[in-house]
Amino acid sequence: MITATVVKNPNGYVSFECKGHAGFMKKGKDIVCAAVSMLTINTANSIMTLTESKLYVDENDGFLSWKFDGSCDKDACLLMDSMILGLRSIEEDYNGKYLTLEIKEV
Repeated sequence: MITATVVKNPNGYVSFECKGHAGFMKKGKDIVCAAVSMLTINTANSIMTLTESKLYVDENDGFLSWKFDGSCDKDACLLMDSMILGLRSIEEDYNGKYLTLEIKEV
């Protein structure tokens, strides 16, 4: 099971964490893991390359997290919204069996 957690405050996004493995198929053939990895890694890369927001990123096998250094600018927030839309779609398509997405307000 993949667990993804987004933390927000009234000013925007604060952090993101994704951990675990979907277990949909064997390693190397797991389309759920591949989709989640693509969405999350591309979002981090896009925020770092295309926006003014700064991230602290930590990535290991089965784990990815980042924290915004300061506030999430408008473009970074839009990219986060897009990632959440994609993750929510995966969660719903597989009935929450392989991915859970939690959004925490602080």
